[in-house]
Amino acid sequence: MTTPLPFFVYGTLRPGEPNHDLFLRGHTESEEPGSLHGAVLYEGPGYPYAVEDPGSVVVGELVTARPESYPRLLLALDRLEDYAPGDPRNLYERVERPVTRDADGTVLRAWVYLAAPAVTAALRTHGKPIEGGDWRHRR
Repeated sequence: MTTPLPFFVYGTLRPGEPNHDLFLRGHTESEEPGSLHGAVLYEGPGYPYAVEDPGSVVVGELVTARPESYPRLLLALDRLEDYAPGDPRNLYERVERPVTRDADGTVLRAWVYLAAPAVTAALRTHGKPIEGGDWRHRR
């Protein structure tokens, strides 16, 4: 079993975005503003990609799943993000990273879906970064 960490969400899983209610509503203990330091956000085809980048910050929410929902939620989010451990065709990689809780500055370990290596290479060459690292302010 994977370590039950909170999730850091920065795109369509954020409150008010289309996948929040489909995947998270009723399955979380808490959802609070957070920041992922050392990553930049890029526009994707209807959803964003976070890519590691020193000096940049991605804005999102730190989501703690209800214990009874965690295994099912982890599988559902892995499918949503086209992530399978070790698959070279992944769009994202689920990685453990430090995330800052905005309310009090506490740093927690959380699961984050970062762009997979091939996607990262393409974004760094041709991608459009999202100013300020906040998906909600992309337009």
